[in-house]
Amino acid sequence: MTDDPIPGADGPELTAANVLDVDDDRYAADSVALVTGAASGIGRATAVALAANGCTVAATDVDADGLAGTVDRAAEIGADGTVQPVEGDLTDDADIERIVDAAAQLGELRFLANVAGLQHVAPIEEFPAEQYDLMQAVMLRAPTLLSKHAFPHMREAGGGAVGNMASVHGHYTTSDKVAYNVCKFGIRGLTQSLAAEGDGDVRAFSVSTGYVSTPLVTGQIPDTAEQRGLTEQAVVEDVMLGQSRTKRMMSPVEVANLFVFGFSEHAKHLNGGDLLFDGGMTGTYE
Repeated sequence: MTDDPIPGADGPELTAANVLDVDDDRYAADSVALVTGAASGIGRATAVALAANGCTVAATDVDADGLAGTVDRAAEIGADGTVQPVEGDLTDDADIERIVDAAAQLGELRFLANVAGLQHVAPIEEFPAEQYDLMQAVMLRAPTLLSKHAFPHMREAGGGAVGNMASVHGHYTTSDKVAYNVCKFGIRGLTQSLAAEGDGDVRAFSVSTGYVSTPLVTGQIPDTAEQRGLTEQAVVEDVMLGQSRTKRMMSPVEVANLFVFGFSEHAKHLNGGDLLFDGGMTGTYE
């Protein structure tokens, strides 16, 4: 990538004014939200947005420096709640259980946002099995185990919700992303399974967006350009935004606001459902 601005990546910044402010009595210091992938991108924005709404946020990631930056960002915007960093490895089953226990010690664990994600671009004939396994571990196995350990705490708190980061790639697929496609279809299946077992007390929902201006997305532009024989600008304008009617990537705070709404009392009937904010990518055609 060059240092030139990425076309279509000029969405709202993560500021107090751009965070959805929800009136919900459960958005308070004694309510804990566990957010994965919280060191950057959508995970950071979700952690900060929930803290801005008054929650205590257990922010987890393998990147300790990134988590420190998330803590600083919440303080910079004057969040009413706090972000507590919980460094952890989502590929380690014991660490996953420890992360949930650490979150529960901060208050009543009510909300779990499974945001952590990885990407690898390669045709299936060349797709590394170890990369496939890593993506499955972080993006599908870990959310399942985190939910398993969080459910009892949510029931004890009188109810809660699991929000899972899906994608348009959980609705339709694009080439050279077999692991990502499989994980995102799987996370929607997990969401519906959790809703079926939540007895109405613990809800589950997924969030499906088009391309979001995060390091995960911008980092795949050079690989996609090489795979398809395109310029990097063409990848953004023709591949990423070509099917979208909204010719701008979402920003992380816009996605975070979907989690803020989805966890709130205003989303009581959002249970097993998917918030599809894709700019028209999957539902329109030329």
